[in-house]
Amino acid sequence: MKHNQNSLSLGIEFGSTRIKAVTVDGQFRPVSSGDYTWASRFEDGVWTYDLDSVWTGLKQALSGMKDRESIAAMGISGMMHGYLAFDAEWNLLTPFRTWQNTITAQAAAELTELFGFNIPQRWSIAHLYQAVLNGEAHLEKLAHITTLAGYVHYMLTGVNAIGIGEASGMFPIDSEKLCYDETMLEKFNAHVAARNLPWKLIDLLPRVLPAGENAGQLTAQGAALLDNLLAPGIPFAPAEGDAGTGMTATNAVAPRTGNVSAGTSIFSMVVLEHPLGKVYEEIDLVTTPTGKPVAMVHCNNCTNDSNAWVGILKQAAQLFGAEPSTAELYTKLYETSLAGDADCGGVLVCNYMAGEGVTHMDAGRPLIARRPDSRFTLANFFRAQLYSTMATLKLGMDILAREHVTIDSLTGHGGLFKTPVVGQKYLAAACNAPVTCMQTAGEGGPYGMALLASYMLRRAGGESLEDYLNTRVFAGIEGSTLQPEQADVDGFNAYIKHYRALLDVERTAVAVI
Repeated sequence: MKHNQNSLSLGIEFGSTRIKAVTVDGQFRPVSSGDYTWASRFEDGVWTYDLDSVWTGLKQALSGMKDRESIAAMGISGMMHGYLAFDAEWNLLTPFRTWQNTITAQAAAELTELFGFNIPQRWSIAHLYQAVLNGEAHLEKLAHITTLAGYVHYMLTGVNAIGIGEASGMFPIDSEKLCYDETMLEKFNAHVAARNLPWKLIDLLPRVLPAGENAGQLTAQGAALLDNLLAPGIPFAPAEGDAGTGMTATNAVAPRTGNVSAGTSIFSMVVLEHPLGKVYEEIDLVTTPTGKPVAMVHCNNCTNDSNAWVGILKQAAQLFGAEPSTAELYTKLYETSLAGDADCGGVLVCNYMAGEGVTHMDAGRPLIARRPDSRFTLANFFRAQLYSTMATLKLGMDILAREHVTIDSLTGHGGLFKTPVVGQKYLAAACNAPVTCMQTAGEGGPYGMALLASYMLRRAGGESLEDYLNTRVFAGIEGSTLQPEQADVDGFNAYIKHYRALLDVERTAVAVI
């Protein structure tokens, strides 16, 4: 397909709450966007999405976008991890098991010990092995496992392959060979050999591709799934996870850089210079879209509870005839929190709507706790709400600090950073590192995927993704950087001391409520 500076690159992301599409032009400026709101459902003990809504939502996100005929490259991104199991004809064998589930504790623990490598509960291999331990009937028909992005990519292109960053959330990656770790594949096969399963693990997994590779093109069948909103023939970049698109959108793919994505979930990605000293259950080891090792702290819970409280406070305003817009209400509450005490005045919040792997909880019960002598003001209450969105993340980032992992720059993106300064200031305090936000802070994922599609389309020769982002995409783009203030660092450290104690209350609440 011919392209010029007017050609567009399309990024599509299947996020937790929205399916989003963004096009960028040859100067990497967003041109058009569309979205569709959806939500996971808790059915029969499993968090899932209906795959029919994948196509309903994708078509709606695309339908309002302009200049679709100018799209010269595209790519699919989505929530990482989870379990989508198919037979040889790509018929779904079980409901989609999302990253939100904490139903694989036994599998994750056994595999971590077997591999000497942390396998979190939400990883695809943990879901597969848990199904093996459970003796699930679908394993006899199993031919493919993939991620949400991998599934959509296959349906549109007929190519069963995913980007290396996305693959690193399915099974451990060898960053030298840019493929699944062969030693661990052999260990897994030997470990389950006595069960006489009718497949080998490598045959179930999608192929691995680094950023910049061509990963197929939109087929006529794929275009038909989209009601021909896009023309067949558009080349696809490798499908990537939301972690990889977040790193790309924030120019954080080089060693000593990192980013924090904060929305329904919150996670940090720090590109490593050297291996960690030991295995930590709180730290995932994944990769950049080009295969460099990354330390990831992933927390299931971020803004869901604070979003619920914003809704309650809006109802309170409506009792008096006020009708503040949701955006205005968020801005006012975020800004009000700045007047709170650095340690939130003794007000504590645990925001766990779902289980949390970092703190080893399989379920959540949102809590507010305070001592009788606490300073219970709106500012302290909402500051505690915002601290709670990143408190569990801090527990993991403190491990990296003790491992002497150097972070020159940390970039924040996602909904938590849409209100200027506030989330940025608190994250700088939590991580004791400078935090930068760019203009794309609210919409990192689909923008990052569009950049990866652009990189596939426009890179020159062996131009690295790091050089492409530094010299072409982000050259001259200014962000706002906040240094951590010592009073905030001390206040957050005081808060986290009491937060650790609050987690004992949370465990009791999960057990008895």
